[in-house]
Amino acid sequence: MRRKIQIMTGVGGICFLLLVFGIYGFYKAKGFLAGPDIVIEYPENGQLVSQSYNTIKGRVVNISNLRVNGRQIFTDEEGNFETGLLLAKGYNIIEVKANDKFNREVKKLLEIVYK
Repeated sequence: MRRKIQIMTGVGGICFLLLVFGIYGFYKAKGFLAGPDIVIEYPENGQLVSQSYNTIKGRVVNISNLRVNGRQIFTDEEGNFETGLLLAKGYNIIEVKANDKFNREVKKLLEIVYK
């Protein structure tokens, strides 16, 4: 009887440790499982601007490569980026594209009107 209790306690401890390691592993991997993400903070989509030179600001997570209209942009340690663009008169479409290390891609289109 005492031997069965010891075995059950050992099996229960091992199961508990496996559960804890599994939860911790999922917590650490959830960012990689979610893939890349782009948040454009300024300017807003559809915004009317009065200057031809404008700054694009935003945040990215889980990326290895970021491009704005095909030009590579670098981020800081927190994933913030900022770049300037010269707009043409009228309607402009800006493409912000990011890839992660698994080659998953996310793309955001930003429409701005320069008047």
